[in-house]
Amino acid sequence: MHPASRSTDCDLIRARTQLGDFELTICTDGTYLLDGGAMFGVVPKTLWQKRMPADEQNRILLGLNTVVVRTGKHIVVIETGIGNKTPPKMKEIHGNQELLPASLAAAGVRPEEVDIVINTHLHFDHCGWNTTLHPDGSVTPTFPNAHYFAHRGEVQHGHLQLDRDRVSYLSSNYDPLIQSGQMTLLDDERLLSDPKICSGISVELFPGHTDHLMAVHIESGSQHACYASDLLPTSAHLDATWVMGYDLDPLECIAQRKRFYQRAIPEQWLVLFTHDHHTPMASVTLDERGKPVAQPVK
Repeated sequence: MHPASRSTDCDLIRARTQLGDFELTICTDGTYLLDGGAMFGVVPKTLWQKRMPADEQNRILLGLNTVVVRTGKHIVVIETGIGNKTPPKMKEIHGNQELLPASLAAAGVRPEEVDIVINTHLHFDHCGWNTTLHPDGSVTPTFPNAHYFAHRGEVQHGHLQLDRDRVSYLSSNYDPLIQSGQMTLLDDERLLSDPKICSGISVELFPGHTDHLMAVHIESGSQHACYASDLLPTSAHLDATWVMGYDLDPLECIAQRKRFYQRAIPEQWLVLFTHDHHTPMASVTLDERGKPVAQPVK
């Protein structure tokens, strides 16, 4: 049975690690299935399937990783998975399981304790549990006491509902939070002058997948982790040119990956992958050919 078609394992906690004084826990909203060709763009299937085998419908298994950072002063949630608001047809296509609430509970995190939520961008599979859909049709914040952060350009782009990517933007994931004042919208000027979200956590633009995709830096003591989001969706996407069909600007994405590696490799960052269910975090080194490869962290 191909990995894409097997039942996912039931581990609600995908990984834990200590980063200086911070505790990092990788929770999960489960897995979902996407077309392998779309996930690897112009890379031939004969190459990518060696890393991520596909099922008979050409789908590969992807994770939905949420990082919880306990800083001692804050409980920060980075990304919130697909959530429970996608239409039935989309859920049937993707086969996602809506596990994040159970995963957070397994990690000992109560939604009301979370005080910061960061969305790297606003595609439906990154901000779905920002809000929760109830049986009566109402939508409320999943994290009632949290201050949410996203990029203003993401909201503006989502509101355009362009043919190219309108399916990726579900306004109920963010518009209610903007209207209530619970979500702060960042802009490029703010990111250049003050990228800090709280002590030890900051964001940085790495455009390409979307025009305003942000990576999240986590720093404590002398250690540095980075949630790279869809700049590097899985450990199988480390080759600079192995970009996705979903990337709005693939050439810019290649350039931004190279820029990322200029710091991440020599500074030995811990890279946190948004869609890698089996390798949610790794350090990145160069192999004998000078190609970036993942070194999983125990």
